Amino acid sequence: MKKFVQSAMVAIVMVASFNAKANDKIANDGKNDPVKVVKEEESSIPAIRLISKPDGSSSFEVGTIKCLQHLNTSTFWMNNSVEDWEKDTHKAPRRQYVVTLKGRIKFKVTDGSTFIVKPGTVLLAEDTSGKGHSWEMEDEDDNTWVRLYIPITEGKEDFFVPNK
Repeated sequence: MKKFVQSAMVAIVMVASFNAKANDKIANDGKNDPVKVVKEEESSIPAIRLISKPDGSSSFEVGTIKCLQHLNTSTFWMNNSVEDWEKDTHKAPRRQYVVTLKGRIKFKVTDGSTFIVKPGTVLLAEDTSGKGHSWEMEDEDDNTWVRLYIPITEGKEDFFVPNK
């Protein structure tokens, strides 16, 4: 089973990398474009990390995760539906990678800043305390968000590298 999970993780990273290269850029709310597709020779995938600040607010950081990095996980699951609690502002239920396979999701943090996650960008949901975040579907015509949830093993590194 462990070999299967590791193989699946490598496949997910490769699919996300391919999708990222197919898009010419990944943008936030249009004020600026903090996330750009990483050059192929850097072998990283764009990532955005939601964080909890000491004052209880949520924020985000833009960065990358190195390709083919063995991640500290032991399981994952898929979802294409939305539960009622996810529709309101909420904190992450656990530290986890959220890999979007289909859909464009606009996330909003405490200060009103927004960013968009679409296939090719890994979301690290690490705002597990405080006020949390909210999100909405960016594309009203296609209300489908297909994603993988990959919990990060408790107390282990997430391998997120913030942009400089």
